[in-house]
Amino acid sequence: MGSSYSTSVADFVDYLEKENTDRLPEQKELFFNQNSDDISRKEVISEIDRNTAKLKTTEPRYYSLTINPSQRELLHIQNDPEKLKTYTRELIKDYAASFNREINGRPIQASDIKNYGKIEYSRSFKETDREIKENNPYSNRIAKLKNDLRKIDRGELPTSMKKVEKEISELYKQAPHKLNGKMIEPGMLKPGPQTHIHLIVSRKDQSNSVSLSPGSKYKASEVVFQGKIVKRGLDRDKFFEKAELCTVQILR
Repeated sequence: MGSSYSTSVADFVDYLEKENTDRLPEQKELFFNQNSDDISRKEVISEIDRNTAKLKTTEPRYYSLTINPSQRELLHIQNDPEKLKTYTRELIKDYAASFNREINGRPIQASDIKNYGKIEYSRSFKETDREIKENNPYSNRIAKLKNDLRKIDRGELPTSMKKVEKEISELYKQAPHKLNGKMIEPGMLKPGPQTHIHLIVSRKDQSNSVSLSPGSKYKASEVVFQGKIVKRGLDRDKFFEKAELCTVQILR
């Protein structure tokens, strides 16, 4: 966000490592790509950071895509990570095919896309979630009342502590969204299967010479540049349609 972009993917990679924090080395979920399942954090950072030839600070070095199967789909495949990896690899093929570009006179292929995937198995409630927004009036009032309790305890407020505690109890009961009897708050884990895949996709192709931007304002089209017809853009509609067909074929 903003007028410039980070020169390294390290912070984002570290964010994606959050579920590995308390795991033993043999239990950690590693990154994967089209050819490998066991890619380290260090390798991902190195490969993405050095694949940035001729990019300016006003241009992104990488893009983040998220694959979000529904809970119904996850239950159907029994939350199988191998099926999700297979789906992701097929999706990269569709992603490549949706570019209206050529490399050395041939269509872009999955082998041209430098990408790394990471499976995560949980999600937590965030401030932007509907449940949090609708609970906010209650949680804000509760926070104020708890502050009042501290003031009462210090003798700064001439109010009955029991009265304030009763109001707090009522607010917890009235909050519209609860989980296991507790009011839903930011940071609480969401229930049910929440497995999803984060993809880090380099802006440059594997050769570090061609720029491939899914964020291009140009839809698949052609333009005359220096007397030559140049293809440009990504057909997002085509990509989304292929992603849905891929779901039917792989996650069945």
